[in-house]
Amino acid sequence: MLDNVNYLPDALKSAEALISVQGKGAYMKSIALRVEWPTLALLFTTYAVWAGAVFWIAGWSVPLAVVIAALAIAQQSSLQHEVLHGHPLRLQWVNEAMVRPSLNLAVPYGRFRDTHLAHHRDANLTDPYDDPESNFLAARDWAALPAWAKFVCCINNTLAGRILLGPAIGQWAFMRGDLRAPSRRTVMSWLAHIVATVPIVWLVIQSPMPLWAYLIAAYLGLSLLKIRTFLEHRAHEQSRARSVIVEDRGPLAFLFLNNNLHAVHHMYPRVPWYDLPALYRSGKDRFLACNDSYIYPSYGAIFARHLVRAKDPVEHPLMHRALDDRTPPA
Repeated sequence: MLDNVNYLPDALKSAEALISVQGKGAYMKSIALRVEWPTLALLFTTYAVWAGAVFWIAGWSVPLAVVIAALAIAQQSSLQHEVLHGHPLRLQWVNEAMVRPSLNLAVPYGRFRDTHLAHHRDANLTDPYDDPESNFLAARDWAALPAWAKFVCCINNTLAGRILLGPAIGQWAFMRGDLRAPSRRTVMSWLAHIVATVPIVWLVIQSPMPLWAYLIAAYLGLSLLKIRTFLEHRAHEQSRARSVIVEDRGPLAFLFLNNNLHAVHHMYPRVPWYDLPALYRSGKDRFLACNDSYIYPSYGAIFARHLVRAKDPVEHPLMHRALDDRTPPA
């Protein structure tokens, strides 16, 4: 885990900070007790926007409905991420009931929850075998790929490729892994997903939006999320330096619920999305010292640098011998 996970300033000077000046203990106690109204409000707003796109806007402009539905789908995925970390209510079964039907149709909430919480074992970040969200391959797996697959993987390591191909590649890899080693928990998650997805598909069929258009919107929603995950983590000898800070405060930061401050989120996963900017401002120097200044000023800068240029190799650059001595997952 991160070396500085217990860090929080004793006194926060920023007037915008919503964190108790009594310190981390008092603040964590306060979020354990409160109802997080901003998250609840955003959740219901997101569903309203989705319904408006599917049932109203699609009646006079299908392309516009696709764009707005895609935004709502991406927003719901960000809210699912909030829920799996224990927000917005203290009753987790209620939280999960509100987001279990995945508007993207592709990723079961239960599988997202389980793999993402495994991803939060920070010592394993970017490990091709032990981090379920790693975009790297082990040396032997990379060497075993045919030339065409290596080419596709290299394209996928550019931002443009990740946006265009990433959802399809990620879904294929995700489902292949589940099919290769299906546990009872995995099967139950997929069955629950199918049951929860049927009403969404039925509603779309009853709406003015064609099903094919909704599938495009779902894909676009996943593509938007790939902008966030493109360089969230890097290969680094120290686990605490593997998570990025993107100092963006624009529409994408809101769409991602401030998860662009990813190093902050990994250090404080129970802090709600609307408190992350104040927390970052209150201890910016310390956060950047922890993550070895892995920082970008905005998503615009990321587009400029990496739209058609890969940031990382596909083969993990630091874990060759360690990985070659281990048995790949089934």
